[in-house]
Amino acid sequence: MDLPTSEPTDPGAPRTSPGHPSHPAARRRGRRGAASRDVPVAGRAAHEPRPAPAPASFGDGSGRRGAAAPGGGTAPDGPGFAAPPGRPGPVPPGVVPGRQRPMSKRNRTLLIAAGVAMTATAAGAVTMATAAGDEPSGPVARPTAAPPPAWSLAAGRRLTDGIGLRYAGTLTVAGGPARLQLRISPEGSASGTLTAGARTALLATVDGVTYIKAGLDFWRAYAAGTEHPEYYADGWAKAPPALPGVDVAKALAPESVARLLAKASADPKTEEVGGVPAYVVRAADAEYLVAVAAPHRLLGVRTSGRATLTLTAQPLADPAPMFKELRARVKQLGGATDPTLHFTPGKLTFKNCDQNVNGCTVQVPATLSTWEGTVAKDARAALRASITSKGRPLGTCHGSAPVPDDRAVTVSCTVAGGQWRTWMRAALNNPGSYPYEASARVVGEALAAEDVQELLADLDAERRELARAAAPEPGSSAAPGPAASAGAAASDAPGAVTSRRP
Repeated sequence: MDLPTSEPTDPGAPRTSPGHPSHPAARRRGRRGAASRDVPVAGRAAHEPRPAPAPASFGDGSGRRGAAAPGGGTAPDGPGFAAPPGRPGPVPPGVVPGRQRPMSKRNRTLLIAAGVAMTATAAGAVTMATAAGDEPSGPVARPTAAPPPAWSLAAGRRLTDGIGLRYAGTLTVAGGPARLQLRISPEGSASGTLTAGARTALLATVDGVTYIKAGLDFWRAYAAGTEHPEYYADGWAKAPPALPGVDVAKALAPESVARLLAKASADPKTEEVGGVPAYVVRAADAEYLVAVAAPHRLLGVRTSGRATLTLTAQPLADPAPMFKELRARVKQLGGATDPTLHFTPGKLTFKNCDQNVNGCTVQVPATLSTWEGTVAKDARAALRASITSKGRPLGTCHGSAPVPDDRAVTVSCTVAGGQWRTWMRAALNNPGSYPYEASARVVGEALAAEDVQELLADLDAERRELARAAAPEPGSSAAPGPAASAGAAASDAPGAVTSRRP
């Protein structure tokens, strides 16, 4: 049994195998958050006598080092601190015709959960009626909702029968304006960019979650409320609420927009968008501008609030390039971080490090501190660690683990490879002092590496279904995709939505 601070020190002792992090399979999507602080931790290598313990500060960038005189000696591990998819026909409210594929595991879970909730509500209603004893003496006339306007149904069919949309426009947040370009499938898979001057962020939306990859300057300017943006810069991370300022799958996906248009008022406001009369359909998160003239094309979308979004909408001419780009991005999402999860870290320890040329394991306990109540099933903690010796890098490692109901989790990873092996061999062959130290952080993880293949399979199935739907029928010379409509632009070139009262 390995003890954090006691390792075999005899050079002739059998070499131990490195510890390996545990990666239990767990779905990751859900709520997430920021991270904890870096804290270097000191340790000692082979042939270094154990010094007397010395105090170390928490999160101050310092750690304990082993001090040894030249010559042989033992080098026990040292504990330290870590910081913290159709078709024509009327669309009744809430129903969107379109390509149907088997639901993903996540959606099946959500559907089952929704069924449970509705059952509980129904039971509560029956109990209340019985207690009141107020039963109707004759037939009860149930109120009926007014049918959706014909134009809104036509607009919804156009969206669900299409092959996707291209959005372009501006996002304005505290950091200033940024140019958003986005291509999105009917179901909500999307790929795009946010550009502000020389700074560009990549966007990818898959399975209802939007991820972003941007440099530190972009994070600081456009996600100013994010703690420790340096933890998330230059890698894929779950997009914070301000970027891109709207739930892409919920507010911009053609099928989602069609459901919202089915709830349009029979007498909506109208505006002119680029000289084209348009209905203004208001929803909870955005306003949708739909051409008054048939076939009622979606002209644009706009939002307001902390982040304002003003977009034009064009039918997507060919979804293949979008799927190719998005697939390449999804392949890189394994281990994407989540700025919405916060952890309080505990004491860092080394394991299987002394005299082990195969690697050194770092482990850190941490407690989820983001929210109160039940822990999301897919909440995960990720460890990022590095080991150095007198400023010489010996390697880095990543590890992750699901967060249990009690919020306490221990995450570990193993530094291995040529740098560590060469250094350890030198320590074994040349008696002397070889101190080493670790710097580690615990952050939220948005997507476990083992979930990527399932996302790619779902994306490929969506692409194949869309390609079949877009293919012209035998004997038809018509090109796939929606026909031109009133108010349509001559091309898919980006533009801004501008409007005025007619």
